[in-house]
Amino acid sequence: MSASLGTLERVEFHVPDRRLTIEALAEPLGLSRPKLSLFRKVHGLHTLHDDPDSSLFDLVLPAARRVVEQAPDPRRIRWVIYAHAIHEVAPADTDLAAGIRDALGLRHAEAFALSQQNCASGLGAVDVAAQLLRDGDAADRVLVVTGEKPHSPLIRTVPNTAIMGEASAACLVSVGGTGDTVRSYVSHTLGEYAQLVGMSPEQAALYGKAYAPTLADVVRQAVAEAGLTLADIDLVIPHNVNLMAWRNTVAELGISQNRVFLDNVPRYSHCFAADPFVNYASLRDAGRLVEGRHYLMACVGAGATFTALTLTHRRGDTR
Repeated sequence: MSASLGTLERVEFHVPDRRLTIEALAEPLGLSRPKLSLFRKVHGLHTLHDDPDSSLFDLVLPAARRVVEQAPDPRRIRWVIYAHAIHEVAPADTDLAAGIRDALGLRHAEAFALSQQNCASGLGAVDVAAQLLRDGDAADRVLVVTGEKPHSPLIRTVPNTAIMGEASAACLVSVGGTGDTVRSYVSHTLGEYAQLVGMSPEQAALYGKAYAPTLADVVRQAVAEAGLTLADIDLVIPHNVNLMAWRNTVAELGISQNRVFLDNVPRYSHCFAADPFVNYASLRDAGRLVEGRHYLMACVGAGATFTALTLTHRRGDTR
């Protein structure tokens, strides 16, 4: 078994109360009936949560506050990382990471944002957090916060692929603390597809062919670096891009679809970098994470970054 890269001590998520069907977005997004059918029947996106009257802080702070309130000692949270997929989440003169930190009463902590891995930035932030903590005091912690609001039709959809909903998540990362042991983290970027929404039809077709094999390779590498085999992984905890992308990846991996947690795809749709943490917390709250068993989080960010993280569940303090 590989050495631990860190510990997920607390994981929480939040979604707005308002829920709507994807059909409610047809007119504002200019979606035709065939496009809606593609998203619902092929990609499995049915509903999402959205509150146009709330702010970004209203979205991200509830989950983060719960994590901070349950932390062993909030004064030992040394860093706050805001991981987001949309690059322009606020005016250029607004430091959202610092604003989140201050709103949580953590002014003593250093705050910064990560975004260049797009929807994979959340898992990337866990790896960055572990690196920051590696040579420090065992009592130190990092708070990772995710969540963003799709503020325009261009951001709300990934063409022919996903419709974006609203959710936030937060996790407390330590090294050697109580909670889920992170055993490996793998990231691979196909930079030739950096312009996802601006690719030519030929490039888009090539990306579509590369997607599932590349994600499957990253999953296999993460499992191997954890000293495990795919048979050891109880569940893959994915991002919610759509069902078709995961069916193709499952076929590449040669595993059954019931070993990938896809229940939240029709419930929440794709919620940027928050997806794996939302899905993790959903499984935990349903009692589906088993002490001592192994799980794998996986996510793909536009641009195109493929990530996977393996962990071993310890009941500890992850609620």
